[in-house]
Amino acid sequence: MRILFLGAGATGGYFGGRLMEAGADVTFQVRPRRMEQLRENGLVVHSPFGNIRLPAQTIGKARSGYDLIVLTSKAYDLEDAIESIRPAVGPDTVVMPLLNGLNHMDMLDAAFGKDRVMGGLCHIPITMEPDGTIRHLNPIHRLRFDIRAPNHRPVVDALAAAYAKTVVDWKVSENIMQDLWDKFTFLATLAAGTCLMRATVGSITSQPGGPEFMRALYEECRATAAAEGFAPSDAVNEDSLRQLIDPGGTMAASMSRDVARGNRVEGEHIVGDMVRRAAAHGIPTPNLSVALLHLRAYEAERQKKLAAG
Repeated sequence: MRILFLGAGATGGYFGGRLMEAGADVTFQVRPRRMEQLRENGLVVHSPFGNIRLPAQTIGKARSGYDLIVLTSKAYDLEDAIESIRPAVGPDTVVMPLLNGLNHMDMLDAAFGKDRVMGGLCHIPITMEPDGTIRHLNPIHRLRFDIRAPNHRPVVDALAAAYAKTVVDWKVSENIMQDLWDKFTFLATLAAGTCLMRATVGSITSQPGGPEFMRALYEECRATAAAEGFAPSDAVNEDSLRQLIDPGGTMAASMSRDVARGNRVEGEHIVGDMVRRAAAHGIPTPNLSVALLHLRAYEAERQKKLAAG
């Protein structure tokens, strides 16, 4: 199976790198600066599960001939990503997005058809340094995927066989849309809380009112998921809240790190999308809406600074 990863950033570089390490045929479609880094240094990953330093196959423009295309772009770059991979999507090609949220599924279905878009998600705390080195920050590196149409089965089976040779915590999902909603519910809560408070979950929930605030955010997201037909199970609720209200927790959304660095964020695609879905069902979201206002104000200020040079 020939696999194309759009981008070789932190997430794509890690999951693509693990496949390369196991002998899979992986190519990265990258921009010129990243291509230069990969040609000069190879793909470099530092991880609790073993480091990677391997030469990487790279291309600048998509071409046909791939069985699977993996998307790991930011949600706000999805329109450009779709156009970048369009030449590579042949009659038998399947696309697997590993983006945050759910809005991207509708966009990809519209662009390529549901029979070309399988389900995928990942959980991995990871970052990439300016020199291109990818740093896996803790032992979480979960990958879940499965079919959304019968024609996806051969690709899913081949991908499972490839990841079976790696150290990745991978699994073929029993219900990929439920898994996507469970992640969306957790992530929207985490992003809203840690971005608004500019703090980790531990710093938030160790303060008076902190646990109640995080519970309220989660309940707004949980109610929205239930209204959409994807209510989290009791076990998922328990595990999510355990992490979200841990007074010693060091977790924060990657979006909060982007805010701290002054980078563009996926606020509209994560928190905004949850608020819009809740509104469609008449579900009040006072806490999520304040977090969304904060993210919109942050983005407005960021744009002003960019315009001022």
